[in-house]
Amino acid sequence: MIRLFKHYIPHAVILLGLIDIGLLIFAGDFAWRLRSTQIGSLPGPTFDRIGQLSGFAAIILTAMIAVGVYGADALRSMRFATARLLVAVSLGIILLSFVDFILGGHNFWRSTLAYAMAGSVLMLVMNRLLVGGMLGASAFRRRVLVLGAGMRADRLRKLSERPESGFAIVGYIAMTESVPVVEEAINRSAIHNMTRYVENLGVSEVVLALEERRNALPLPDLLRIKTTGVHVNDFSSFIERETGRVDLDTVNPSWLIFSDGFSSGRAISSVAKRLFDIFASALLLTLAAPVILLFALLIKLESKGPAFYRQVRVGLYNQPFSVIKLRSMRQDAEVDGAQWAQKDDPRVTRLGKFIRKVRIDELPQCWSVLKGEMSFVGPRPERPEFVADLEQKLPYYAERHMVKPGITGWAQINYPYGASIEDSRHKLEYDLYYAKNYTPFLDLLILLQTLRVVLWHEGAR
Repeated sequence: MIRLFKHYIPHAVILLGLIDIGLLIFAGDFAWRLRSTQIGSLPGPTFDRIGQLSGFAAIILTAMIAVGVYGADALRSMRFATARLLVAVSLGIILLSFVDFILGGHNFWRSTLAYAMAGSVLMLVMNRLLVGGMLGASAFRRRVLVLGAGMRADRLRKLSERPESGFAIVGYIAMTESVPVVEEAINRSAIHNMTRYVENLGVSEVVLALEERRNALPLPDLLRIKTTGVHVNDFSSFIERETGRVDLDTVNPSWLIFSDGFSSGRAISSVAKRLFDIFASALLLTLAAPVILLFALLIKLESKGPAFYRQVRVGLYNQPFSVIKLRSMRQDAEVDGAQWAQKDDPRVTRLGKFIRKVRIDELPQCWSVLKGEMSFVGPRPERPEFVADLEQKLPYYAERHMVKPGITGWAQINYPYGASIEDSRHKLEYDLYYAKNYTPFLDLLILLQTLRVVLWHEGAR
């Protein structure tokens, strides 16, 4: 994987994206030349329109990221990838048409965009047919040697067997005399020279997956392996990189303290984040005001009670604040006290089901963003009644309140909607990853991927 602004991106995605950029520029240039020939005009050198071609490629690529073209499902399913490519290119062309209208209509001709759209879809699909198969081959996966043969090693084995996995395990070494969970593991005593063994297997990374490090940590072996240029990683850091979450089953306070992350140099990023929140929330509230008022009226007509409701949530540094949402449940939904939302919750009204799926009920929260109580991106704020219980049952739950809560977040785009202690545990793992690795780049990625969640109703309940 390549680490970009603290966030890991698989080599396969980088390679596929770079090829896509080249193909998009080629499709845009081909469309220009085709239309010029039809009207009897000279197309001119490609360099003269590199600005338009770059803009075309950038907007289409952004749309592709937003709808999940580079997600795990799209990388392993041709049908899934084609459907999302069609949506992404269509959205990109619509946006380009709007940009062209704003700029005066001289940069992207409608006929050129039509040709470019057809050419882009054709070439991007062909790219996935030709290159996609190779991306799934073992040649593009890192070769990993696991030191350990217990439950942790078995978890790595299961992780490597996923179709979207970016690594292949080439061997397991049992470092103790305990009965191995991974039966194919080789005992350490059977290997005379660990460094030569690693070199013979062509290992690119060694992962330490010991159940108990006391009297079992092979420091001389690890030192020699490290000095030969092979990357050595501990289990928790490896899981964080491969899954985009902090594994609560194995992480400990010392790892959180000494591992990379939770950087203090965020002053400039925080100011930029706040300025974006103010500008975007003010703009969105202005544009969405008619939609909010329309659905507020429909809610009043459908059921008794107020169209909006306030609810106390826990914010930054455990400070309570009131969040405002469009009401999607019956007025008497919580007469018996606070409850988790359920699948097919009977308390949700007919109109409420719709506004939850398309996230219209979330729009009034932009007011909390404008006031500074929330951000657009961050862990979802939870209710105080649930927070008190979760802090007792889940380790490090209080640490998620060290960043400002958000309307959308890393957990929301990676984990389906859940309303239980176990779901909260999984979401906490993603929230800790966000708090640990926050950068404006990660915020941008989350905002773009939120469109995928809205379009395909992922996680709505």
